[in-house]
Amino acid sequence: MHSAVTGPHAHLQAQVRWRRIEIAFWLCTLAPFVAAPAYLQLASQIAITALFALSLDLILGYAGIVSLGHAAFFGLGAYAAGLLSKHAWGEPLSGLLIASAVSAAVGYAMSFIIARFRHLALIMITLGLGLLLHEAANSASWLTGGADGLQGMKIRPLFETFRFDLYGRTAYTYSVVVLFLTFLAARRIIHSPFGLALRGIRENATRMPAIGAPSHAHLRKIYALSAAMAGVAGALLAQTTSTVSLEVLSFQRSADVLVILILGGAGRLYGGIVGAIIYMVARDQFSGISPQFWYFWIGLLLVVVVMFLPNGILGGLAKITARWQRKAP
Repeated sequence: MHSAVTGPHAHLQAQVRWRRIEIAFWLCTLAPFVAAPAYLQLASQIAITALFALSLDLILGYAGIVSLGHAAFFGLGAYAAGLLSKHAWGEPLSGLLIASAVSAAVGYAMSFIIARFRHLALIMITLGLGLLLHEAANSASWLTGGADGLQGMKIRPLFETFRFDLYGRTAYTYSVVVLFLTFLAARRIIHSPFGLALRGIRENATRMPAIGAPSHAHLRKIYALSAAMAGVAGALLAQTTSTVSLEVLSFQRSADVLVILILGGAGRLYGGIVGAIIYMVARDQFSGISPQFWYFWIGLLLVVVVMFLPNGILGGLAKITARWQRKAP
């Protein structure tokens, strides 16, 4: 009996241990400072997009909540940080926390609707909520600036010392540190009994209540946490660029982050981060080669990945590694 109880906990503890490849990956995030200092602005955009994709992975990859309106929380965080810096104060860290709290509160309120539906109905509801918020921001031009964007943001230096310069050094450092800290929190959540329950809900939402797991309560919690993370990503974008436009709430941003997650591999924690790196670098290169038709190449990349690596790039690499290990003596 004792081994049966401790078995799942021992498995979770084993998953929490850091692997060498993970440590190497995070050490590589320091490489842009040396290898590509001219691309630090792009690197900060990649880190912010990776954080946004990580937030979507929590609900899609682990809880099975399909969302086509996740940019709503990204945009809420961006506008919250932007309005705070314009009308109150521009201290970045407090702005980040307030933006996260605003997005979490709205996400929790929406979760009472989200937790009741699955599959196609869920897709339509999240899409509708995202479009409603986009139009609300567009109509409230007296507050958001409407199509002209939010003007007059004043972001103070980080710790009153490090200014957000044009070279992107502070922006990238700030973004990648926030990404890492948020990743640690997400990793802890996923490798916990709560994360295990989420995977059970994803696999069979009707059976989990029968074994005593409060499915709706779990879904509401993870949806609010995911919204908070997306809000942090939006606030980072607003603070590092000193601008907020309606695009942060657009359907295009929701679709892009979904594509990123599919490319990297949903439900793998690193899938959104790897997908963001590949997508953003590919977009930068393709737009330089063909500014008018770069979406064609992105579409081709997505088709190739889905055809040959249906579980994403990380899923494909995991399958190849497993085959190699089975064949190895």
